[in-house]
Amino acid sequence: MLPTIYWKDGRVLMLDQRKLPWAEKYLTCRTVKDVIEAIKNMVIRGAPAIGVAAAMGVALGASKRNLGTHQAFYKHLEQVCDALRQARPTAVNLAWAVDRMKALAEANRNRPVEEIREILFRESQTILEEDVAINKNIGAMGADLIPDGATVLTHCNAGALATGGYGTALGVIRAAVESGKKIQVLADETRPFLQGARLTAWELEKDGIPVTVIGDSMAGTLMRSGAVQVIVVGADRIAANGDTANKIGTYPLAVLAKTHGVPFYVAAPLSTIDLSLKSGDEIPIEERPAHEVATVFGKPIVPKNVPVRNIAFDVTPHELVVGIITEKGVAGEPYEAAFRRMAEGQ
Repeated sequence: MLPTIYWKDGRVLMLDQRKLPWAEKYLTCRTVKDVIEAIKNMVIRGAPAIGVAAAMGVALGASKRNLGTHQAFYKHLEQVCDALRQARPTAVNLAWAVDRMKALAEANRNRPVEEIREILFRESQTILEEDVAINKNIGAMGADLIPDGATVLTHCNAGALATGGYGTALGVIRAAVESGKKIQVLADETRPFLQGARLTAWELEKDGIPVTVIGDSMAGTLMRSGAVQVIVVGADRIAANGDTANKIGTYPLAVLAKTHGVPFYVAAPLSTIDLSLKSGDEIPIEERPAHEVATVFGKPIVPKNVPVRNIAFDVTPHELVVGIITEKGVAGEPYEAAFRRMAEGQ
């Protein structure tokens, strides 16, 4: 796989996911504003990848010269962190990464500014490396849940493109294949941004994993026919009780899965779990520009004066989720107790 995001010559380079699968091009971010715009405009997307991008954005902001005193440096860093936190509201990994970078800067306030810059740069690289390792652990934890010969349905893109590498939901599929299992994948197209059709299909084809793209509305019919054995999706934020926010269209899949007796799993790192939120009712849900629904590749498909809504995420209640696959194991009911044990390393 091509790297999703990396640092080169004092700049942050991101594989432009808006251009996939037709072109494999990188966008160069020279400023924090560039990073923020890239996150907002879906150059990079997926909760873990957004977290990595935010960490690199903090490091990029810290590299600004001519700030003079420590006081000026930290005032600037505070502004950088605040701006990055506002880029997108639903994915908790963004705020988690910014807060981690900010805390590290505070812990090293007594050092020279140049040393702090280097510390923040190294930490952004550590977050990237940790994310890849975490995803591989998620894959290892979830691989046994995929039966040999199964057809796995997934929604949106929770693969290498949505992370630092390897993927969460697709990491589980990759690990199952690497263990020798014969797996078929059904990828929901995922309207309106088509992450499944454009990105998941592109990733799996590159890996030689059999994949078929289906329209979002076909999933229930295929479950009813017995063509789906298991569903694995990613997450952008998980509340303490296990309620899970993911790309719009995930909740209906979970309802259909419950009706048809298909196990429904969520794969996500512990950093995606927000224990400060009791339930999914407290998760902020992003609503994106109407034109993403009203146009397809720039061509209008909705009458000009008809209103359009573009709710970007939905929340799947915990009772519809069989298990949440993390790097520390598979959590089940009661989820909050399981999450806290995992966080404490028990």
